[in-house]
Amino acid sequence: CASGKRSRIAVERLRAAGLEARSLAGGLDAWRAAGLPVSAPATVGGLDATQLERYSRHLRLTEIGLQGQRKLRAAKVVCVGAGGLGSPAALYLAAAGVGELGIVDDDVVELSNLQRQVLHTTASIGRPKTESAAEMLAALNPDVRVTPYRVRLTAENAPQLLARYDVIVDASDNFATRYAIADAALALGRPVIHAAIQGFEGQLTAFGPQGRPCYRCLFPTPPPADAAPSCEEAGVLGVLPGILGTLQAAEALKLVLGIGEPLAGRLVLLDALALRFHELEVAADPACVCAPSRRAAAPLSGSPGR
Repeated sequence: CASGKRSRIAVERLRAAGLEARSLAGGLDAWRAAGLPVSAPATVGGLDATQLERYSRHLRLTEIGLQGQRKLRAAKVVCVGAGGLGSPAALYLAAAGVGELGIVDDDVVELSNLQRQVLHTTASIGRPKTESAAEMLAALNPDVRVTPYRVRLTAENAPQLLARYDVIVDASDNFATRYAIADAALALGRPVIHAAIQGFEGQLTAFGPQGRPCYRCLFPTPPPADAAPSCEEAGVLGVLPGILGTLQAAEALKLVLGIGEPLAGRLVLLDALALRFHELEVAADPACVCAPSRRAAAPLSGSPGR
C-alpha cells in the first residue's frame, strides 16, 4: 500500500493464519522517495495513471473504489444556478470526476457576487456566469465535460434541457425556477437535490426519482413575491451557501454511487448563527400533483402556480 501501514496489518494477519508474508517498510511512498523504479499499466479499469492519482483517495474507499469512480465518470449531473449554491456544488462535483456537468444560468458576474460565489473571480466581473464557471471547472479537472447553458430555466424549456441528465442540483434562487425544475423532474423521473438560503438560515432536501414526496408536497403553490425577499434584499452570510452547496454535491454523489442513506423524505434546516441542524420528516401529500392517481389523470405541464 502507499504508506505501508495497511500492508503491515495484512501481513500480521496472514502470519497469524500460518502463512509466510512480507511487507515493504514505508510502502510505495518510501520506495518512490528512495528513487527506485516504479512501473504501472497504461490503464487500470479504464483509468490512466494520472486519473488513478487524481482519484486515489476515492479509490481507497471501499464504498467507491474503481467501480464507483467509473460510475462517476459515466454520470451526467446538471446544476441549475452558478451562484452561491451552484459554485461549491459544481466545484466538488467536478473535482470528484463526474463525467458531464451541465451549468444553467443566464446571469453575469457582479462584484457583489464574489462574497459567496466562489466559482468566479474578480477578473470574471461582467462575464456570463456560465462562461466563467466552465473556465474554472475545466482548470480544476480537465476530465469533466462542462456544458454551459446561458438561459433562464423555465417551465417551457426545463423538460428538454434536463432530460439528458441523471441528477439535478437545484441551486436556483427564485420560486419560478424551483417549480419548473420540480415539475420537469417529476415528469422525467429524475432525482433533485434542493437547497435554499437566506440570511443565516438554509434548508436542504432531496426528491427521489419516484417523485414522492415532491417539492409541491412542501410548497403547493408559490408564495407572494413580497413574502420571499431575495439575497439582494435580505442579505446572506457568505459562507452559508458554501455549506449547503457542498452538502448538495455530497447528496448528488451518493445518488450516482448508490451509497449511503438518501435524503428524500427528510428536510434538513441549518441555523448558522447557532450552528444547529434540525431534521424534519416530509411526507407525500395525497392531494399533491405527484400522487399516482393525479399524475395518471393529468400529466404535469410544469407551469408554476398550478
